[in-house]
Amino acid sequence: MKRQGVVLKLFIVTTVLILLVFSLVMLAEGLFFERFYRSSKINTLERNMNQFTEQFKQTESSEQSRLLGSFMNHNDTSTAILNNRFERTPINPYFVKLQSEGKTITIRIPMDGTPMNYIPEGIEIGSMLVVDGIFMDELDTIMQPVVIQQTKVSLEEGLVRVKGMVTDFILPELRSYNPLYQDALIDDAIRDWLSKVEQYQSRLQNGALVQMDWQDKWSGVNYAVLIRSLAEDSNGGGYVFVMTSLQPVGEAVGVLKQYFVYLAPIIVVLVVILSLIYSRIVSRPLVLLNRSAGRLARLDFTEQPEIHSKDEFGEMSRSLNTLSQNLNTTLMELTSANMKLQEDVAEKQRSEQLRKELIANISHELKTPLGIVKGFAEGLQDGVASEKKERYLALIVNETDRMNALIMDLLELSKFEARAIRLQPRSISLTTLIQKVADSFSQQLESKHLQFWINTVEVEELFVKADPRRMEQVVLNLLSNAIRHAVEKSVITIEIKRMSHGEMTTIIENTGSPIAEEDLSRIWDQFYRVERSRDRKSGGTGLGLAIVKHILELHESKFSVVNTKQGVAFSFTLNEDRGELHE
Repeated sequence: MKRQGVVLKLFIVTTVLILLVFSLVMLAEGLFFERFYRSSKINTLERNMNQFTEQFKQTESSEQSRLLGSFMNHNDTSTAILNNRFERTPINPYFVKLQSEGKTITIRIPMDGTPMNYIPEGIEIGSMLVVDGIFMDELDTIMQPVVIQQTKVSLEEGLVRVKGMVTDFILPELRSYNPLYQDALIDDAIRDWLSKVEQYQSRLQNGALVQMDWQDKWSGVNYAVLIRSLAEDSNGGGYVFVMTSLQPVGEAVGVLKQYFVYLAPIIVVLVVILSLIYSRIVSRPLVLLNRSAGRLARLDFTEQPEIHSKDEFGEMSRSLNTLSQNLNTTLMELTSANMKLQEDVAEKQRSEQLRKELIANISHELKTPLGIVKGFAEGLQDGVASEKKERYLALIVNETDRMNALIMDLLELSKFEARAIRLQPRSISLTTLIQKVADSFSQQLESKHLQFWINTVEVEELFVKADPRRMEQVVLNLLSNAIRHAVEKSVITIEIKRMSHGEMTTIIENTGSPIAEEDLSRIWDQFYRVERSRDRKSGGTGLGLAIVKHILELHESKFSVVNTKQGVAFSFTLNEDRGELHE
């Protein structure tokens, strides 16, 4: 550490402050902790006494001993109920109830002169006890015990033995001191209280709580004594006399003082070490700022210094962050603009290429029929081969129909690309639609000696939700394409399958030459043909599959084309409609 450095200054200031705080904590503990503990304990006991007096007044006399015992165990107190003359009411808070020979026997545990080992450990509901004692009532239900045991010993002469199962009990719990010894001291505390009762008489009659200190002369233990009336009027209805030990807090404070004496050197060492670590941590922003500046110099904006303090370090960090964000944003904008420019150039080149291909395709598709029409028309005009006039006119009409079909397909495709087509979906029978379209190709099938095989997984008709006119156009184009490329004397398979997620899949497969892999991705493009020679004998305008693609996309269909072992298979999906056919 430098002599005038920030780290050394932070180290000294931090060490002094922590040691000062530690000294103040020790001083406050020695001066105020015992007082705070006493005040807190008495306030809690006062609240519980108020609740106890309300419950005691509403509790039947048979249950008052239970309430008293529970209060003493829960609050770590010795408690007595006094009458109007400040004489102790004979309520024994501790008892055990046994079920023996069909009746319940209450064993009263005496509070005076009873040692803790007099009561066996581990007593709980359902335990078996053997008690030797003397019955105190005519019905033999209340017993003064002499021996309480869980194992049988010899019965003394003059005593009665009772054996039974514990059904209920309230026993003294271990508290700050021996509870039975502390309970035995309450008579001495009451006698000392009687000597001072006159000065507190008026307060008690007004329902106020009276507090006094009392000390056990034999052990020297200090107790806090709290007395309050059980009744709210001045006539009185008895008093609650509560005594609780204050010795534990005194012992705890003494132990804490000794503990701090031994702990102080360790704390000082830890303070020095932690202060040194803290001072180095605080100086880390300089290192972070230096590293950040180096990254900015290399145009690396991936990391930014996270310094949120309001000093010069924080201000410099925020300035560097702002600079980094501005530079990064500018570079990203430049990169994005460059990428967009490249995409625009590529799109322009592609559009130009498509335009050239479209013009070439249209020119090619129109040039040949126009040349044929012109040649036959000139022949008719010159009167050449007049016997073939009807044949020439038929060829002229055929070529005119071909050009008209091309123009109509172009108009149809332009509507799809302009999204001017709106579907009119309804429930239709897919099997009926395919069969209807297949029947229209009977002449082409006979000319190539082809057969149709329609295979459905079920006998009944399969219904889908689709536009019937557009789907007829799709099936017509796909079947026409399959017939055009099928080898002679083969079978064209049409398979309709119901999928598990509510879709119908239609597969149209022919037997013929497969499509090259590089052509599969472009098969749906307009004017794209697998035959590079553009043999007109195969027919078609080159727009059918492009129209099929647009119609299936409007139906949100999943469509594809794959090569199979026999040839090529086209497939598409439609949503199933389980309702009945409307038309």
